[in-house]
Amino acid sequence: MKKTLLLAALIGCTCLTQAQDTFVELTDHIQPTAEDWKEVKNIRAAWGTSDVRYAWHEMPNTEALNKKETLTAWRGERVSAQALIYSGVATDSLAPISVELSSFKSGRNTLPADAVKASFVRYVKTDSWKRTDNGRGDGCGRRPDRTVFDSAMVADIIDIHAKTMPMEAMSTRSVWVSCQVPADAVPGIYSGTLNIKAGKRSVAKLPLQIEVLSHTLPAPKDWEFHLDLWQNPFTEARYYNTPLWSEAHFEAMRPSIEMLAAAGQKVITTSIMHKPWNGQTQDHFDSMVTWIKNLDGSWTFGFDVFDRWVEFMMSCGIDKQINCYSMIPWALNFPYYDVATNRMQTLKAAPGDAAYEEMWVAMLKAFSKHLREKGWFSITSIGMDERPMHAMQKAIAVIRKADPEFKVALAGNYHPEIEADLYDYCVALNQGKKLPKEVLERRQKEGKNTTFYTCCMEYQPNTFTFSVPVEGSWFGFHAANVGYDGYLRWAYNSWVKDPLHDTRFRQWSAGDTYIIYPYGRSSVRFEKVIEGIQAYEKIRVLREQFTAEGNTAKLAELDELIKPFDLESQHCKDFPAMLTEARNKLNSF
Repeated sequence: MKKTLLLAALIGCTCLTQAQDTFVELTDHIQPTAEDWKEVKNIRAAWGTSDVRYAWHEMPNTEALNKKETLTAWRGERVSAQALIYSGVATDSLAPISVELSSFKSGRNTLPADAVKASFVRYVKTDSWKRTDNGRGDGCGRRPDRTVFDSAMVADIIDIHAKTMPMEAMSTRSVWVSCQVPADAVPGIYSGTLNIKAGKRSVAKLPLQIEVLSHTLPAPKDWEFHLDLWQNPFTEARYYNTPLWSEAHFEAMRPSIEMLAAAGQKVITTSIMHKPWNGQTQDHFDSMVTWIKNLDGSWTFGFDVFDRWVEFMMSCGIDKQINCYSMIPWALNFPYYDVATNRMQTLKAAPGDAAYEEMWVAMLKAFSKHLREKGWFSITSIGMDERPMHAMQKAIAVIRKADPEFKVALAGNYHPEIEADLYDYCVALNQGKKLPKEVLERRQKEGKNTTFYTCCMEYQPNTFTFSVPVEGSWFGFHAANVGYDGYLRWAYNSWVKDPLHDTRFRQWSAGDTYIIYPYGRSSVRFEKVIEGIQAYEKIRVLREQFTAEGNTAKLAELDELIKPFDLESQHCKDFPAMLTEARNKLNSF
């Protein structure tokens, strides 16, 4: 048995090693013209901004680029800069480009060598917001004919594996420079350079300064921001071609999950029945619980897979909450193994039906007993997603009958009739107008989570691959302004068929189903979401400090800083300028 597991693990590792650092981008259908690039004769480089994307074959606005860049960070914070390399009309035979970072020093102090990293940003295919007759547009619904939607290649993948990249004539290539400032770094201005090379020849050296302030950000595991990005282990098994729940499968998933833990993720996503969301993703969710109906009509449940998944997630650093989906699946079909017929059967039942109650009371009683034995009951919630209020009321009654102490979670519309029954309540972004401030404050005093989410419905802000990346930073500022505990997104890694090349999907706007890429690759949009979460934590730390000091003037300044991040700012035309001003003000405290 041990030899079999070892072989499976080795096969998984071999697969990762062979595939992780090699892929070729699709061809950009937008081709450059020599007239547009006539002012550039050779390769050039400068600092751009990490807030936007740069088009592959479009001449950049050089007036918005800079030869020097300065980042400002708290100790313990992760900050990013984006350099832009662009080549002119005479660079057809240019050798592959590579980048090197110098050490970063402030007097006698030096940042650790692994604190600052540089990675190429790769291009993927995206589409656009669906245009509708009413003029509002739509990001939801099936997209059977991709030619209806504008397609383009956009810079999004932060490729930690690519050591060199080809450089075409009349093209751009971004370099993402990320600095994870150590929590014990000595405050000061650390100076270094980004060296850009074509073959062995240096073509540009860009100065970079990192100003480390005296404030300290807690470690991600200690952030209070309640981040809930739903994980899909089934999609990773398909993509990496590993047997489901094998050692190779878990090993392949570890980079993605550890990257999520480093973003402050709090929740483990589990599926306790088959297809809780029907088949809405490339890879549907199977049940992590085994359902068996015995000869005498009683039920037996197996939790082995559930346990392995939860234990794996906890080993990666995510251990604050377990959400279990779903008592109210979209199709209301409940497959189980029937001993009497020796085959799989399906019960179709809805909340309120006797068969539904009988089945779920049996399951939840067994589940409660198991969770208590594992020591997980207090951190587990029975979760539902965008279900109507009347169905929720009936499901909650079943939960209370099985075990009155079970916690309940819902992501959906705001319903005051069931709000008190929900431990973890995540409302849609536009539902924030209906959530009374006094209810939000009461829930916080009661220790209940109240968060918000975006999905395919919001054009802006969002994390589509065609979204302006800095839109993701808005979420943290908005949560701080309204008083939310955090943010939910329904898909962290529900990869499409070919996620490294084409982010489009059969329904919903491109990039809606995932925000990170295979083999531990982050994205520009994911890094911007993290930037907003860090801003939320900064605001929280400063509020606690100013409150303890009795500094009402500073508290008023802080409130004024985040005041613009209301639902009206959702329609802001210039997110980069808005977020830049807010970041600068926050760092000035």
